[in-house]
Amino acid sequence: MDELIARKMWATLEPYHAMIYFAPEADAEWDRLGFPHHGMGYFASRAAAMGAVAPAVVAATFYNFNPAVVERFIPAAWHIASPEEIIDARYRAVDAALRRQIGDATDSADMKETAAVAREAATACPPDGRPLFAAHAALAWPEEPHMALWHAITLLREFRGDGHIGCLIGASLGPVEALVSYAATDRAPSANFYRWSRGWSEKKWAAAEDRLRARGWLDEERSLTSDGESGRESIEAATDRLAMAPWLALGQVASDELRARVRPWSKAIVATGGLGDSIDDG
Repeated sequence: MDELIARKMWATLEPYHAMIYFAPEADAEWDRLGFPHHGMGYFASRAAAMGAVAPAVVAATFYNFNPAVVERFIPAAWHIASPEEIIDARYRAVDAALRRQIGDATDSADMKETAAVAREAATACPPDGRPLFAAHAALAWPEEPHMALWHAITLLREFRGDGHIGCLIGASLGPVEALVSYAATDRAPSANFYRWSRGWSEKKWAAAEDRLRARGWLDEERSLTSDGESGRESIEAATDRLAMAPWLALGQVASDELRARVRPWSKAIVATGGLGDSIDDG
């Protein structure tokens, strides 16, 4: 089974999960909870499965955000709402957003069958060394099929994400170097997007660029060298290898079928503007 299937599955399934970070329904829930900034909703809702953890834990598991940004919102979020309340609010937002974005498909027989296959894939993922995945995997499964599919895809993307962080660490790429090197690929938006959205100063970003130049990964035009391109591709390939467990469990035919089933829903989400300006895996 070609390991590129892991990358293809991520690309197709990701919009179904990632829309929650851009949905107005989520912002409405964060307002209802009393969060003073919608950014608090992002960090708190994604981390809540781990419990009321310290900001250092959130920064470590999210990896490429400036810890100072995390500290703006965590642990303050836990003093406003409990992790359980935040998880419930996130599920309400997911339900409302998906019903708006994909309409009647949420209650279709196709959705029920697709959710069952995705759950089979997600439950085949081993939790060892995957802290964020393990935390979300310990949550109860939603009963409604469109929500169960969202939860399954959440598990699959956090499983891949935990493995990706391991690959970055193995390649000696710190959080800022990981962002700088990814921003220099042809798959990414501008470097300014990553620097701003992850909260890094121009000084720290420039220092990371210097370290990558010294390593031979970045040229004076801030483009990847051949060594940088091969290094990034090596990381992506390693990430794919570490993400293969669910697809090996399903097999090629069922994996391809799952991808085909979710593709029109992901496209519908993208068509509604449900991913903001971009998605990425850093």
